[in-house]
Amino acid sequence: MWPYIPELLDRPVPRYTSYPTAAEFGPVDTGFHEAGFDDLAPGAAISLYAHIPFCEKICWYCGCNTGAANRADRLAAYIDALHMEIETVAARLGNQRPVTQLAFGGGSPNAIDPVDFVRLLDHILIAFDAFDARLSIELDPRSLTTEWTALLGRAGVSHASLGVQTFDAELQARIGRIQPAESIERAVNGLRDNGVGSLNFDLMYGLPGQTSGKLAATLEQAVAMKPDRIALFGYAHLPASIPRQRQIDASDMPDGRSRFEMAGLGFSMLTAAGYKPVGFDHFALADDPLTLACEAGTMRRNFQGFTDDSSEALIGLGASSISSFPDRLVQNQKNSGRYRVLASANSLASERGIIRSAADRRRGSVIEKLLCTGRADISTVDVSIATHMLLDRFCKLGLIEQNGELIVITADGRPYSRTIASLFDSYLYAKEERFSQAV
Repeated sequence: MWPYIPELLDRPVPRYTSYPTAAEFGPVDTGFHEAGFDDLAPGAAISLYAHIPFCEKICWYCGCNTGAANRADRLAAYIDALHMEIETVAARLGNQRPVTQLAFGGGSPNAIDPVDFVRLLDHILIAFDAFDARLSIELDPRSLTTEWTALLGRAGVSHASLGVQTFDAELQARIGRIQPAESIERAVNGLRDNGVGSLNFDLMYGLPGQTSGKLAATLEQAVAMKPDRIALFGYAHLPASIPRQRQIDASDMPDGRSRFEMAGLGFSMLTAAGYKPVGFDHFALADDPLTLACEAGTMRRNFQGFTDDSSEALIGLGASSISSFPDRLVQNQKNSGRYRVLASANSLASERGIIRSAADRRRGSVIEKLLCTGRADISTVDVSIATHMLLDRFCKLGLIEQNGELIVITADGRPYSRTIASLFDSYLYAKEERFSQAV
């Protein structure tokens, strides 16, 4: 259904959940982090993200910053440090600001004790006066108990994302995530019965041993459960940088053409089932707020992926979380031990970051517009002769249309969206191996 152009697909490109991307971050000190708060406009709305870097079981494919939740003392120490950081950041923000969204991610937030989660949620709501915020959470269905689903309903959580990946038992074994379909069904029913109204499924293609038939079967099972949103990611096998992936037998990994066909299959099946394409790898029902934001041109992209949240600032809490300020990006310590030391001392826990220059912000806006709306006015950025030549080539290939300074990604160009957006990334080098394949 799409033209297959392997030389464009083979070049690794970022997912652009920020610009500049985290690959460009360098060491920063606490003062750098402090200054980010000073750049926030008075009364500006913010979004909050709390990171729980623990899972009951570690999946072999996972590239997230997470560890096994097998030591009660380590979990308790981390949660205590997170409470301290909440106090530190809330005090540094000063005047209470509107909080549009509070998201819990990981790892798996439901790897901690439900009582600890309630205390953490209450602390954040009170410290940031976030009682009107939309609450969302990432969940591992394998360890989602009835106590957890009831708790989430009582807490007012409205959005939940379930890590499904695949329904195929053989593939689950290959990636170290045994998860019977019954556990997904139980999680879905439990969440809906308790008032969690919006559900997302994370699914993957390009897994070792996966075929189009296996993917189609998973998509059919997913659609039958009618999640409001589906994210269909291409698996990135990067064992050199993600050591746990070395446990995966990659001898029969789908090749580039097979991955491309799977992406096309996913697009066809999901749109035929009534889902609207949102961005380059997300799908949502027609009346979902994310679909409406996409159609209205107001959808955004941040560290949680595509979102209808309009806040200009995202404040990250917890180890490895990233805060996005208007003029800079700051990441907390990735190592949970070092994070605990800093946070427990009433210090901001920053480790890496980067200033977003005016040129960066303009380029970031172009990249975000291309990924979220499929079109962008490039008159605000300096475009090199080499980039103009590439744009001309993409036009001849039918991947984009260019009318003066307006770039529009065509239907054929959809799977190349990240590659097209990368043309405006001034940091990206020709032979870049830190990122995943575009499809």
